[in-house]
Amino acid sequence: MTALLSSTRSGSGEPLLLLHGMGSSRRDFTAVLPALTERYGVVNVDLPGVGRSPHLQERPTVPAITDAVEHTLDTLGLGRVHVLGNSLGARIALELAVRGRALSVVAIAPSGLNVPQERVLQGAGMGAARVLMRVAEPVIETVSRSAVGRAALLAPLKARPWSTSPEEAVGAREGFAESRDFWRTVLWGLMLDVPRGLDRIECPVTLVQGVADWVASGQTVRYLPLVPGSRFTPLLMAGHAPQSDRPATIARIVERTAGRRQPEPLRAVA
Repeated sequence: MTALLSSTRSGSGEPLLLLHGMGSSRRDFTAVLPALTERYGVVNVDLPGVGRSPHLQERPTVPAITDAVEHTLDTLGLGRVHVLGNSLGARIALELAVRGRALSVVAIAPSGLNVPQERVLQGAGMGAARVLMRVAEPVIETVSRSAVGRAALLAPLKARPWSTSPEEAVGAREGFAESRDFWRTVLWGLMLDVPRGLDRIECPVTLVQGVADWVASGQTVRYLPLVPGSRFTPLLMAGHAPQSDRPATIARIVERTAGRRQPEPLRAVA
């Protein structure tokens, strides 16, 4: 049976789905959430094995994780949605677009197109972060109360880690230290993932990457020739997970991307 993911809903308007990256939880959108809920009905989910979401019984490949996201949308009574995703969450956002479930997509540093050497480096980095977070887990909540502590915890992911919130630091604990299927997700969801069918995407897509992002290397722009009509936006003073580096800018990018959507065709009334 497909897993039902834990989610929160806030705001009102057209539905907007938020998908966090590997090594975090839905808390990673804390800074940008207030701006998004002014215009959208936001659904913020924890990916499988993170927070209160159950881990998958099957291999946590991108298609399997996307199945769980789709099942959650169906249970919430939602059809097509706007999607804002980061890293693995951005990769899943593009998979939703391939399946026709996305009205628009803002994909921040999507995984999936790194070359073998980059995959090995990324996997090693994720593994090291897992080990360090497991060791530091007992003190993460205490450390997260200070700007210096948050900077130490989130420096690899943020350009301005000292400006993050304690919620985001706890999200890193949930995503790295407490994830219940971390190693399988790194293997099947990141290192062995090969995107397919990107030419079938018909909704507006904006690819985003922080210029201080050393985690995703150059793979974001590699999606440009593969996704029809996609656009690329670099973010100054932003890292791999820039939701708190540039929250107002990200909210504007979501709005602009959603505005590029073609209006739904009128249906004749019998």
